[in-house]
Amino acid sequence: MMKKQHKEQPSDVVSQLKRVQIPAIIVGVAGLGVWFLGAGSGTREQFFQTYLFAFLFWVGLPLGGLALLMLQYLTGGKWGFLIRRMLEAAAMTLPLMVLLFIPIITIGMLDLYPWADPAVVAHDTHLQFKYAYLNPGSFVFRAGFYFLIWLVWTFFLVKWGADQDRSGKPAITHRFRNLSGVGIVLYVITMTFAAFDWGMSLEPLWFSAIYGVIFIIGQGLATFAFIILMARLLADRKPFADFVSTKLYHDLGNLLLAFAILWTYMSLSQFLIIWSGNLPPETPWYIRRQAAGWNEVAVAVLVFQFVLPFFLLLNRFVKQKIQLLWKVALLIFIMRFVDLFWIIMPAFDQTVLEVHWTTYVAPIGVGGVWLFVFLEILKRRPILPLRDPIVPFPVSEGTKMQEVPGHG
Repeated sequence: MMKKQHKEQPSDVVSQLKRVQIPAIIVGVAGLGVWFLGAGSGTREQFFQTYLFAFLFWVGLPLGGLALLMLQYLTGGKWGFLIRRMLEAAAMTLPLMVLLFIPIITIGMLDLYPWADPAVVAHDTHLQFKYAYLNPGSFVFRAGFYFLIWLVWTFFLVKWGADQDRSGKPAITHRFRNLSGVGIVLYVITMTFAAFDWGMSLEPLWFSAIYGVIFIIGQGLATFAFIILMARLLADRKPFADFVSTKLYHDLGNLLLAFAILWTYMSLSQFLIIWSGNLPPETPWYIRRQAAGWNEVAVAVLVFQFVLPFFLLLNRFVKQKIQLLWKVALLIFIMRFVDLFWIIMPAFDQTVLEVHWTTYVAPIGVGGVWLFVFLEILKRRPILPLRDPIVPFPVSEGTKMQEVPGHG
């Protein structure tokens, strides 16, 4: 079946994807190899800290892809028609992330999470109080449950997408909406708890109810930025080029701006609530991230992930020109790395900003492998849905999106 789908993909699309795919796997394998060999220059803890940082960033793209896919099925719109296969391909990389999560739960947990060390728990009454939730067994069980939910929803959305390509039955669209309505709720719940488990519990004495929401919005922001980069890659390749329009880029730019604003609102809300409350268990999280070097990172994130993109994306001309929009998206995508770095790395007793070179190599290595798998999945399926109700004619007939009446 996969081979048949591969033949349906236009050769110019495949060749364009291969131009990125081959360097991606080379960089990925080389990056992971250098990172692994270079582990001897640091501590075992540092080895897993950089790995966790890399994992938490790249797992956000398949999860963001799944969430945006469900959101698009609920809302409709042409922008979703043109990027749906990319969102599906991103979500279908979840099995890879399951494999990459195994080292964390098998050999890295003691080096990452203080609550996983019985000796530490024995001398900390706060950890003893939270032990019913924060213990290795329940941590692994919950992670398995999260991934199971995400994988099941991905399976059915992708399967029904293939069914719609073959039959074009309108009833399938209703299935998408019903499944996505429940799926969005489950995603928000499971991702919130996953953020608590994988990120917030690095500092188990600290808690913020907004923490999971910030992770969710950050995943959406990174995914939209990545999708815009992919749209730039395929902008002049058929059949994508036949359906793309300035309106698509304008819509994607608006969505990118909306997520950037939402991220800023939630991040500042968390800061103001905790800082104004001035409670000893909560304020140390921000105090640690305002130490020498870290405060400058926070300012850079605010300026280059929100302030500068905000003013650029207010300009209609920037949003409608992919030659300009992709540069804004690239800036935001890079700053998503920096933002997550600022959130995660100070948890590991870094009172002063010190960046080990493996901190760069690990995300590059994991990202190269992820991108290779993503592109492999993408090129094995039609780049556009074949019989979507948004387009009244099969894509194979050469219908151009500009000829189709507006929708959403």
